[in-house]
Amino acid sequence: MKKTMITALAASCCLLTATVPAQAAPKDPVRALKAVLTSGHGVRFTETTTLSGGKNNKFQSRKGTFQFNAKGVAASDITATPVGRPRERTISIGNVSYTSGGMWADRLPEGKSWYKGNGLLGGGSAFYGQVINPVEPKTLAALVKKGKLSGRTLTGRITFKELEKASRWFGASIPLRMHDDTKVSYTLTLTSAGLVSRVKSSYAATGVLDTSALEGRTITIDSRFTGWGAKVSIKPPASDAVSTEAGD
Repeated sequence: MKKTMITALAASCCLLTATVPAQAAPKDPVRALKAVLTSGHGVRFTETTTLSGGKNNKFQSRKGTFQFNAKGVAASDITATPVGRPRERTISIGNVSYTSGGMWADRLPEGKSWYKGNGLLGGGSAFYGQVINPVEPKTLAALVKKGKLSGRTLTGRITFKELEKASRWFGASIPLRMHDDTKVSYTLTLTSAGLVSRVKSSYAATGVLDTSALEGRTITIDSRFTGWGAKVSIKPPASDAVSTEAGD
């Protein structure tokens, strides 16, 4: 009798073990990213930037599209809606950017609506936009190395200086800043395929502009990414609407 019960219990344990799926190992996000970096395709994003310590913490919102090349970002089209300031749209292709509205709203020659330059890939809004671009394999590799990957969540901290070394996007977004040792705390959420669906980052506001008004305040940027691999074609604005000159 005892032998029969022991046999039955052992069989039940084996059955229970067999029905519980094994915990899947986290997918390599860098490998997953490289697999979708095909020219003519891209990803969409939306984001919100908040500044702690004020009556209205929301600072700006942005939405846009990144177009891929083998190294990451070939082009971008980003529209920013800052709180209390003019809306801005920036189209960047390679190292050239075209910005309409924002700080150029009233400074362009008559008949021109876009300012052409070589610098801010995300426009003036980039100073308060997402400093972590998950479309760049080198950047993503640095975040994986510095952080801890648990299931579908990657968390860690990285300095401005380290980000600039890894990320073309970061260096072109906020080229002027006060403290390179400023630490960015980040949380990346991955899809089941290993691609980034969300980036949340935060850092001391004085890292960019060190004034008493920003002392003790934190900039937080929350970005969502959708449509990885969708067909994308970003074109420059019409040449007759572009100027390389702007007034003060």
